[in-house]
Amino acid sequence: MRLLSVNTGRPRRLGHTDRARRLTGIGKRPAEGPVAVTAPGPQGSGGSGLAGDAVCDRRFHGGEHQAVYAYAREDLDRWEAELGGTLPNGVFGENLTTAGVDVNGALIGERWRVGPDLVLEVSGTRIPCRTFAGHLGGAGLLPTADGRGWIKTFMRAAVPGAYFRVVRPGSIRAGDAVTVEHRPDHEVTVSFLFRALTLEPRLLPRILAAGDALHPESRETALRRATAG
Repeated sequence: MRLLSVNTGRPRRLGHTDRARRLTGIGKRPAEGPVAVTAPGPQGSGGSGLAGDAVCDRRFHGGEHQAVYAYAREDLDRWEAELGGTLPNGVFGENLTTAGVDVNGALIGERWRVGPDLVLEVSGTRIPCRTFAGHLGGAGLLPTADGRGWIKTFMRAAVPGAYFRVVRPGSIRAGDAVTVEHRPDHEVTVSFLFRALTLEPRLLPRILAAGDALHPESRETALRRATAG
């Protein structure tokens, strides 16, 4: 299990909606050499955990519970076959493109050591947004430039990739080993959490088994569902 690439992005404008031509950091490219990873500030104030990586919409991205985002090369390859185009590392906005790692089968609260020092803890799942769809559509990777239909397609596949918080900072680079150091005793994988938060809300009460390792917003959503019965 290893990193194929460590990806960072700079702000750029994306004109896929009438809201804006907003700045986004979703378009990431593999970095050359080592990249420092530290724990950012809370959501809304801190960016990504990777040095040199832009987070432009800090209300919904970045912060301590979404410091690092990983996606498996194997899943990118499956999307390539479905979409009929080339998907380079970083194109889904992931900071880490992995090989040989079951990213979506990782458990919430699972801990990875990446390289010699960095320790990450699985905290959540990506929820697709219009920026994601517009980014891929604008790059000519989807049938329409605005990415219409992509969000539903992505949801049905349930291979969302994982968010992490930083437990111990470190420096990483392409080729570094990924080692699973701890797997908690519950059923809440990244894919299970994604299904609960998107197309299968009946699963929401069951994600509470992940305890405090859950992203606080996911936990609040599940508690509201459990209270409502």
